Amino acid sequence: MHGEYKVPGGKLVVVDLEERDGRIDAFHLAGDFFLEPDSALDDIDRAVTGLPVEADVATIAAAVRAALPEGAQLLGFTPEAVGTAVRRALVTAPGWGDFDWEIVHDRPLSPRMNLALDEVLTAGVGEGRRRPTLRLWEWNESAVVIGSFQSLRNEVDPEGAARHGYDVVRRISGGGAMMMGANSIVTYSLSVPASLVQGLTFADSYAFLDDWALQALRALGVEATYQPLNDIASPQGKIGGAAQKRLANGGVLHHATLSYDMDGQVMTEVLRIGREKLSDKGTTSAAKRVDPLKRQTGLPRDAIIEQLKATFTSLYDAEVGHITDEEYAEAEALVASKFATDAWLRRVP
Repeated sequence: MHGEYKVPGGKLVVVDLEERDGRIDAFHLAGDFFLEPDSALDDIDRAVTGLPVEADVATIAAAVRAALPEGAQLLGFTPEAVGTAVRRALVTAPGWGDFDWEIVHDRPLSPRMNLALDEVLTAGVGEGRRRPTLRLWEWNESAVVIGSFQSLRNEVDPEGAARHGYDVVRRISGGGAMMMGANSIVTYSLSVPASLVQGLTFADSYAFLDDWALQALRALGVEATYQPLNDIASPQGKIGGAAQKRLANGGVLHHATLSYDMDGQVMTEVLRIGREKLSDKGTTSAAKRVDPLKRQTGLPRDAIIEQLKATFTSLYDAEVGHITDEEYAEAEALVASKFATDAWLRRVP
């Protein structure tokens, strides 16, 4: 059995193993990480060999940590990364390179259509009707997009939203409210098979699915890092956040919104940002929590999008694709029956 795990912001961890009488046998660790002393590699191999095949990530990591000699240095990976690679091997999880990827960057749409397409395309991937897809959003109006489980009245000031021209819509994934000003953000959606994240904890899958985007931002000179659970940040502040929804048919939707430009004063007038949320982030100002990419890079929004596409293409050999007429029609029907309805918007009053 073979398993791989790319540590977000770190190195590739590769494991090969066999199963014998319910236990891990003939285990070997490899990768492009750094490890001192050299003999620690054999210590890790011996520690994992013999563990039950049901051992979870924490159990495997504890065995590895206990076997390391005093003063051992692990650079670019952790004992938990070894455990994750083992779990992915045992469930035969495929890697990014095992799929044929498509990149979609089509015409501007309303926020509701973008949300509906997320559901339509992810359902198509889950059912095997569509290749795994990276889609870059374009939209033709400003909107506040609230999470599936957020209270509408607690999150949005309706008078402020109307005054500044922001529609209010609800997405199918959890997480917090996002201000999506026209031409002021960069949003992408990944529609992938559940098998891609097999063997990963729900929390680990966030960083795993966004690692390519961090590589793209670093290529632009942004010191991008992942802050659990779902924030993309730099030393200057938060850049954006991600959210997920896993469909019953095996499709996984992972989408992220990155701030390109923003007006902090408008944000405080449109969103009801509570003191508890601000104190949790260690700041007393909503505007100071976010550091937009326009300020960090000085580049046009289109240039940032092109770098995202170029990085994804180079990493995973993705091809340019398009949304079909049938998918557009399905999304339009879903807008009418769900995303444009008061019942959906106010499902949590």
